[in-house]
Amino acid sequence: MRRNRHFIVPASDFKLEEGSEHWLTTYTFGTKQAQHIFCKVCGITSYYIPRSNPDGVAVTVGCIDPGTIDIAEIREFDGQNWENFYGSSGIAEFSKSEDDK
Repeated sequence: MRRNRHFIVPASDFKLEEGSEHWLTTYTFGTKQAQHIFCKVCGITSYYIPRSNPDGVAVTVGCIDPGTIDIAEIREFDGQNWENFYGSSGIAEFSKSEDDK
């Protein structure tokens, strides 16, 4: 379901349904900067706080109901060269609201 395809939104634009946090747990590893939020029942990471955009939320595309979003841009990259990709990708801007740009 996850396939690590996600889109990033400003944290201020992300809202969970009331009471849903009861079903979630957070896991960190490596640099401990990213916060991976898992469902306690099924184990899927439907969203997380990425180290690339700590002011945003990365939402897993496969966990979104059809018709919820109009478009999501897909950018492929070599995860082994993450630091080089991040510096030149412009991805840090994805978590900025229009007011912050």
